[in-house]
Amino acid sequence: MHCLFVGAGSIAGAYADGLDGSRLDPAGVCDLDADRAETLAARLGCPSFSDLDAALSAVEAPLVVNLTSHRAHASVTRTALSAGRHVYSQKPLALSAETAIDLVETAEDRGLALGCAPESPRGPSQRRAAGLLADGRLGAVRLGYAHAHVGRVTDWHDRPESFLEIGPLYDGGVYPLTLLVSWFGPVEHVRVADALSPWPGRESRRPSVPSHVEATLSFADGPTVRLTASFYAPHRAREFYGLELHGDDGSLYLAGSGAMDTDEDDLRFGRLGREYTSVPSQWPTEPARYIDGPDRLAASVEAGTPERATGRRGAHVVAVCNAIETAADSGGPVPVAGVGAAADRRVAPVGATPASGGHSSERSALRLPAVGFGCSRYRDGTYVDRRESIATALDAGYRLLDGAELYGNERRIGDLLAAPGSPDREAVFLVGKVWRTNHRSDHLLAACEGSLSELGIDAFDCYALHWPGAWAHRGPLERLADLPVAEAERLAFPETDDGDPETAPIALADAWRTLEEVHERGWARTLGICNVSREQVETVLEAGTIDPALVSVERHPYRPRSELIEFCHERGIRVVAHAPLSAPGLLDEPVLAEIGAEYGLSPTGVVVAWNRSEGVVPIPSSTTTEHVVANLAAGATRLSDRDRDRVASLADPGFER
Repeated sequence: MHCLFVGAGSIAGAYADGLDGSRLDPAGVCDLDADRAETLAARLGCPSFSDLDAALSAVEAPLVVNLTSHRAHASVTRTALSAGRHVYSQKPLALSAETAIDLVETAEDRGLALGCAPESPRGPSQRRAAGLLADGRLGAVRLGYAHAHVGRVTDWHDRPESFLEIGPLYDGGVYPLTLLVSWFGPVEHVRVADALSPWPGRESRRPSVPSHVEATLSFADGPTVRLTASFYAPHRAREFYGLELHGDDGSLYLAGSGAMDTDEDDLRFGRLGREYTSVPSQWPTEPARYIDGPDRLAASVEAGTPERATGRRGAHVVAVCNAIETAADSGGPVPVAGVGAAADRRVAPVGATPASGGHSSERSALRLPAVGFGCSRYRDGTYVDRRESIATALDAGYRLLDGAELYGNERRIGDLLAAPGSPDREAVFLVGKVWRTNHRSDHLLAACEGSLSELGIDAFDCYALHWPGAWAHRGPLERLADLPVAEAERLAFPETDDGDPETAPIALADAWRTLEEVHERGWARTLGICNVSREQVETVLEAGTIDPALVSVERHPYRPRSELIEFCHERGIRVVAHAPLSAPGLLDEPVLAEIGAEYGLSPTGVVVAWNRSEGVVPIPSSTTTEHVVANLAAGATRLSDRDRDRVASLADPGFER
């Protein structure tokens, strides 16, 4: 779609940077400064103008991208709408609510699209934060703190006059306001506000309005938020665009409400009574681009449904800023009048996985989170309590828990899942596994029923055979974590008089048919099998009426299991890699360090990313918060084919533990 850039300042360059790959084609650039217009137009290969009416007459462009100075936004938008053009405006939409509402109504009357920056809710960290809210992690959100410390514009902008005329509220405050309105709906009233004018005496260029504003806002759908917007507090202060929300069950901290890129630590979640844990992205993310807003607006026009939602939201944000100024003069409270703005509920839960994957066959297979978390208590030759690390994993955003009857801690996991601040049950994929001493039909069914009771759930997302071979039954395996180690091992690891494992004459096909009864009773949504060969998977496929949805095997660069994985993927069976990091000596391999240096990953992260790049879900396990977070974050990286081949060179056919 042809578009006309109106305004050729520094922000216009940022919009122009994203034109490649968008649906927009610049047909002209207009700016009162003819030299600036010509410079940008030459870069974009289109004509330049210094008069808006002349540009609108000369250029066939359905969309105007309004990138003028703050005070000029409203008049340029009105002129463009009057000329029958769709408009995307930089923030703010206007400086008065009355004007902003009139612009929205004009667009509606003429059937035109009207969009307004900022695109804060579309940023990758902001979307993860929205996912936490959608997951119900915070419970009812009642209190928040938002900052917009824009800093001394005279220090960092070559033309600060426009900023100094309007103040920090309309320039910086709109970022957290836009995000909060998208989450919680309109602001109902400003409870109280104050405006100050701190400024260095040495500065000859001074704001003509208060340089520091604070206000307390009541939102229609929940919280009361204290907002601080400042030109005096430097933008390199501890809080730049920080946002903190507190609910009945937990809190979140977002480092940048207006950030366009993301980092592992940009979002943190703190369950009630626990320290904050970083919530990294679980899949590859691209930074938000300035051009994304106009591009989406153009898409709505092409679809015949001109969008005005961000324009209405922009008008409401202006009304909030007006009400804050009124409250600062009168003390408040002041109702926020004008056009309403609906909360945006279209965000994906934080644990959701995109439809893309390493293999096309995955599109029809079980959808799983990018990285899972192993819940075994056995680590480094000893048993450990996993409550703290599993709670940390849930807080960080893991949404696949790999549990088992053998681990003996299902009751503890159930307690964590039921605790305030935990994700909703449907947001977590729970894997359960029956131990090999319970393969006989009555024992297997009793074991599954007992595990469900311990976890406090109605059904597993996947219930699996922990191993294909059966051992002798020595009694029920109830809460092994609470038993002395010797007693737990006597029950779980039966031995003959010679010290060998005591097997039981139960064929794999028979055990699988009993597992199918678990599914028929509604105790498991899908079935799986672990620690198997390709031949054993074939046995199950031939013997049963329900195919396995999941196969879990030890998988790492020394033992890549490529043939088995290809076989499973061809049949729509997802593969989970347990013990992906525990092979002795693996993490000391120089090639992993070399690849990691190229991607900003540790050798551990490279192994996690290698699995994900090959369509396999790794389930690393750790008791260290730093490693728990880093393992999850590594799942967002995809290795190139060349680097996957470099990892594959470590394969050792003779590997044994």
